[in-house]
Amino acid sequence: MSKTFYLKNYFGLPVCELGEMEADAWTMVQKNGNQFVVNDQPFYVNGFNTYWLMVFAVDQSTRGKVSELFQQASSVGLTVCRTWAFNDGQWRALQKSPSVYDEEVFKALDFVVSEAKKYKIRLILSLTNNWEGYGGKAQYVKWGKAAGLNLTSDDDFFSHPTLRSYYKAHTVLNRVNTLTNVTYKDDPTIFAWELMNEPRCVSDPSGDTLQEWIEEMAVYIKSIDPKHLVEIGLEGFYGPSTLNKVQFNPNTYAQQVGTDFIRNHQVLGVDFASVHIYADSWISQSISDAHIPFIKSWMQAHIDDAENFLGMPVVFGEFGVSTKDPGYNSSFRDTLISTVYKTLLDSTKKGGSGSGSLLWQLFPEGADYMDDGYAVILSKSPSISNIISLQSTRLTTFNSLCSWKCRWGCKKKHPLEASLYHDDL
Repeated sequence: MSKTFYLKNYFGLPVCELGEMEADAWTMVQKNGNQFVVNDQPFYVNGFNTYWLMVFAVDQSTRGKVSELFQQASSVGLTVCRTWAFNDGQWRALQKSPSVYDEEVFKALDFVVSEAKKYKIRLILSLTNNWEGYGGKAQYVKWGKAAGLNLTSDDDFFSHPTLRSYYKAHTVLNRVNTLTNVTYKDDPTIFAWELMNEPRCVSDPSGDTLQEWIEEMAVYIKSIDPKHLVEIGLEGFYGPSTLNKVQFNPNTYAQQVGTDFIRNHQVLGVDFASVHIYADSWISQSISDAHIPFIKSWMQAHIDDAENFLGMPVVFGEFGVSTKDPGYNSSFRDTLISTVYKTLLDSTKKGGSGSGSLLWQLFPEGADYMDDGYAVILSKSPSISNIISLQSTRLTTFNSLCSWKCRWGCKKKHPLEASLYHDDL
């Protein structure tokens, strides 16, 4: 029996008929206030990160791992993947030098996008890196120096007009997919563009330099592609504009890295908020009882701010725990993931801004040499697989509710709420 008919009969809820859902066109994710919508239906996200998909897709010997990963993710109901749409000047570079591309690597990205659609997985595509992995801002500065610019810091990436022009010229948005013949900026498979993975500008703790960069680039991306959602890629640290909130930061250093969660997200062109969660690198590498309460308060503070100050959805774009941490055990990882999911469900059932999370990170078997300690291989982690599947099922229930206005507009207690936390859902 189909999942949608089962839910309708079990809860007596006005969910969409299976035929309606299948008939729906593959359309863009949009936002309605502080929630995402697809075809005017709620769209709550249970997703994952696998950053290296493009590089794996270049080689025929590893390309199959991309399909394998999407198949496994789809089997537990994951619907969004965040991955890199950049590789700047490194091995297997997409962008070999400013605006000079390797067509074979671009075709590999085409494959990732087309393959994601086959498995009904949408992509958040990040456009560059704060860190040196895959090039990032350090590579842009190297290019600038090679062109004769007087640059003194990697943070010149944010302020130097030539380096800003290099970033703007990174033409992923206008790419025509060689496999689907659909231009990226017109492809509903792409959920959102991410300006940068974890931007920081430590040379300017005031936050002004990064703020100006975000203001320029968000509007620029929207000028090329007004259809897709845009997010920044921030870790979520509170900064100088909200000193009353720095208590929620994991440490005092966090308010000195040039980011400012609320101010940064009030920028024109930014559609939803991004936050990362790494208690094991921010508080203490050793597994500690303090990690779980921090995660709850960190998440709740950002959900509240997304509702009260920003009026937008918030996605927890990375979260996880490393098997390399002192004191690590699998039951702690299960608890951490469950904590993230339950905190989001508490928001979801109230129609709040908590709109999804992306586990860092999902791997297929046979890619262990890429593991940074955070990799989850579903076939080797049955407990996590079950936790993910349960969250996916619960979110699918919300996503299948027919009437947006009825669900969130009326104040009647919904029969679904009583069943949210039952493990037999």
